[in-house]
Amino acid sequence: MSGRAQLMWDEQVTGYDFGRGHPMDPVRLALTMGLVRALGLDRALTVTAAPVAGDSTLRLVHDAEYVAAVRRASADPEAMTELAYGLGTEDTPAFAGMHEVSALIAGQSVGAAEAVWRGDVAHAVNFAGGLHHAMPGMASGFCVYNDAALAVARLLELGAERVAYVDVDVHHGDGVQTAFWDDPRVLTISLHEHPRTLFPQTGWPEETGGPAAEGGAVNVALPAGTGDEGWLRAFDAVVPELLAAFRPQVLVTQHGADTHFEDPLAHLAVSLDAQRAVAEALHGLAHEHAEGRWVALGGGGYAVVDVVPRTWAHLVGIAAGQPVAPRTATPEEWRAEVYRRTRQMGPLRMTDGRDAVFSGFHDAGYDPADRLDQAILATRRAVFPLHGLLP
Repeated sequence: MSGRAQLMWDEQVTGYDFGRGHPMDPVRLALTMGLVRALGLDRALTVTAAPVAGDSTLRLVHDAEYVAAVRRASADPEAMTELAYGLGTEDTPAFAGMHEVSALIAGQSVGAAEAVWRGDVAHAVNFAGGLHHAMPGMASGFCVYNDAALAVARLLELGAERVAYVDVDVHHGDGVQTAFWDDPRVLTISLHEHPRTLFPQTGWPEETGGPAAEGGAVNVALPAGTGDEGWLRAFDAVVPELLAAFRPQVLVTQHGADTHFEDPLAHLAVSLDAQRAVAEALHGLAHEHAEGRWVALGGGGYAVVDVVPRTWAHLVGIAAGQPVAPRTATPEEWRAEVYRRTRQMGPLRMTDGRDAVFSGFHDAGYDPADRLDQAILATRRAVFPLHGLLP
């Protein structure tokens, strides 16, 4: 297997644009790639583009009727005739060319999965991907095609027998869980804000998979307000043990940046530094359990200047084997690009100035009266025995 990493990038992915005022501003993708280049990370890996996902690939996850509906809405976004498919809603408005650019993003994630499975590269990143809410027959939560689920499905089609998917977006990875609910070849793990307080109101610890795949779905529902220490503690208390038990051949991860304390759409209080620490942990777990095979995707993230570009540039650096030191100054030319595009001042450093430290769940014991520890215990009790593990 080559040690060189791969970054999937096509400028056309910035056409995934729901219009002025929508939280998912495609400038976040352009600014991320600009920061990757300004930091020189593009010289540490291979930057390439995969073709658009064709209908046969999309149908690995999505219903043919739904793909046809996306095509119709893409051709005539003003018609507003595809509401039954979640298209034309406030969250997921239709726009011209929607099918083509959504299929392009899906193609990058599928291409990343293919490259890793073939052994062309150990790691592949598509930060434009991670659109984890799209369902087999419906758009949802800003997501048209579920590129994350398609990447997993392609790995299975190529012969993978065990694929683990870990989602650290603030929102539950509901679309991926749904796609593989009853498939014992796939383990989905999602750490997210509690469904009582955030869309999509799913991801309860009791959601553990279908009859043929009990324990195949894992959900850690974190209390609103959870910060670095709790978020890292929950990750450490659940993810490593389950991956060790499952023994994945490939690790697919989703790195939504919307857990951040500046994100306007959610209620966790996680720093950039903790997000970086989890990306490093997942990189290490890929090497520990999956022979280094790692497909890393983007996801949500709506602090499009201060947070998203830095978080995903850290992800790219980790995958490339050239992690960016947290106190690194952001390049002046990148800050100029930020101001030119947004009329905002860009952040000065690649850190929030936090120390990503936590008390391990097994090291110091747990407090049954603490809401964070209650969330961890609920997940462990629901799922761990199904994997032969003590809760």
